Amino acid sequence: MLRRVLLKFAITPAFTGASALALDSPTMHVSTLLEQDPATSIAEQVMGEAYHRLGLQLEVHRLPGERSLLSANTGKMDGELYRKVGMEKVYPNLMIVPVPLLTYEIVVFTRGTTFVVNGWESLRPFTIGFVRGIKIVEQNTQGMKIEPVLTMQQAFQKMELGRTDVVVANRASGLAVIKALQLEGIGILTPPLVSFPVYHYLHQKHAALAPRLTAVLQKMHKDMTIEKIQKAVMATQ
Repeated sequence: MLRRVLLKFAITPAFTGASALALDSPTMHVSTLLEQDPATSIAEQVMGEAYHRLGLQLEVHRLPGERSLLSANTGKMDGELYRKVGMEKVYPNLMIVPVPLLTYEIVVFTRGTTFVVNGWESLRPFTIGFVRGIKIVEQNTQGMKIEPVLTMQQAFQKMELGRTDVVVANRASGLAVIKALQLEGIGILTPPLVSFPVYHYLHQKHAALAPRLTAVLQKMHKDMTIEKIQKAVMATQ
């Protein structure tokens, strides 16, 4: 059974409008990774507000990475909460809403292992932990020694046990897990492996909704709503 997590808005009335949506408002069901981390929280709140402005509710379903994408691509879900550009090349039923929600920065976390980060190839000598389903990491570590897991917590726990040398993850997400688990002695190597914007995706059955969502998100950029959400979430980390 799918784990259903009803999105609860942790943002102020200035973001959500003066009144709540009616309980019978149409609901968009979107999938995302299992993690509850700052990046996901930002994307949830941004898209929750965007759908709210269109008279819709948002319900987020947390699933393992590949299943999340497949559920969105097959139409079992209405879309994918956030992913990098180009996912439609592999999942052709998905269509991007071309307004960035946040910038995703992939970095290398270590516990005593030090080396010069010079692109993905510099990871080859090491055993790499990461969350299964993060496509950019999967694609760029093919043929290397990898330990994919379901959650970020598991990735860091494996590194703590010495089963991996490094964890490759989004900076904000990794820092949140380190804080939650009260881990010590973990550092971030520089520079980042890569940074890129992430976007909301809809199943093509909602093609008519895409222009409306695009316009709303553009307005949210202009009125600083997205920036305010980003700052509010990061201030709690």
